[in-house]
Amino acid sequence: MKHDRRMVGWLSLGQLITWGSVFYTFSLLMEPVERELGLTRAQSSLAFSLALLAEGALAYPVGRWIDQGYERAVMTGGSLLVAVCLVMHSFITGIAGFYAVWIGLGAGLSATLYSPVFAVVTRRYPRDFRRAIITLTFLGGLASTVFIPLSAWLIHSMGWRHALWVLAALQLMVCAPLHAIWLRDAPPAPVAAAGDKTHSHAAYLRSAPFLLIGVFVICMMGVTAALPPHMISLLRGNGLSEAWVIAIPASIGLIQVLGRLLLYFFEHHFDLHLANRLIPTLIPLGIAALLAGAGHPWAALLFVLLYGLGNGMMTIVKGTAIAQYVSRDHVASLNGALGLPSALARAVAPFLLGLLWSPEAGYVLGLWLLLAMSVAAVLALYLAQRKALAIAT
Repeated sequence: MKHDRRMVGWLSLGQLITWGSVFYTFSLLMEPVERELGLTRAQSSLAFSLALLAEGALAYPVGRWIDQGYERAVMTGGSLLVAVCLVMHSFITGIAGFYAVWIGLGAGLSATLYSPVFAVVTRRYPRDFRRAIITLTFLGGLASTVFIPLSAWLIHSMGWRHALWVLAALQLMVCAPLHAIWLRDAPPAPVAAAGDKTHSHAAYLRSAPFLLIGVFVICMMGVTAALPPHMISLLRGNGLSEAWVIAIPASIGLIQVLGRLLLYFFEHHFDLHLANRLIPTLIPLGIAALLAGAGHPWAALLFVLLYGLGNGMMTIVKGTAIAQYVSRDHVASLNGALGLPSALARAVAPFLLGLLWSPEAGYVLGLWLLLAMSVAAVLALYLAQRKALAIAT
């Protein structure tokens, strides 16, 4: 069955708003919050890590609820929680409140970002889920392009506290209603045949393809989670002008969408498994370019091109790998099982990148660590494919 383009389009709008108003806005909130609350870079980075940890800790129960048919309640409730936490964020006066609201935001993100919505379309459209996921990420991929300049303007013109009210209103007035309207009539939970242990949930959790895909997802999640909250400061530390500092991360969203468009129109012309192997290699190549040409605009532009294309298309690879190489029937639960270990990597990575920063060397040491993690991820996915294809034959 072909996917419902209208439903996927509206869900894409929700992704754009949620990624943009929370995930990408943090890097713009970090410095003004540090100044007002008297925080160090490591202390402010910890808030983002706590959000990612909360998101991952709830990923498995969220996945189980979606597999059981409660997707409407999960995603609508998640949007309402994000709205409440953004409002509460505007009233914080100390580090405890700062950490508390970001833990709450992480809980809301666990029910509203790509993992739950990918599971929703995979369950609804088992024969067309890859096309649905690619379509779903078009608007979501523009989140940084839209919200980095928008949130920067709101913070500059209204102050960071009042800017959060506007972002909360978008969650309350757009995201929550569209999830409530479009996620009615969820498919029922799959029923396993009695005595079938080969295709049981536990058997898939122990399989080699699942474990290797877990290494791939965990490493790449750490890399892609570490960079966004530090992107503004990283580029400023490289000696780029303020115009470049805003333009470069904002343009990543456009490049991500370009990569997804290329995948959408040309994926039928080349081998799917070869594409899944090659796409993630763009991430380490982008980081290597940034390391090789630190302080030069050409290196930053090459980083944007490689990292943006890779991250844009790799979202599809990560979102479909479990369904393609492990199981479609248990996709939400299996992806959810990776939530906590992924969250630990995602929580540690931004904090560790902040700790590895120094006034003399900037982010150089941290970038070398991210390069090693991304190379390990590429190798793990290659091995997972070989194991899965060998089992299938």
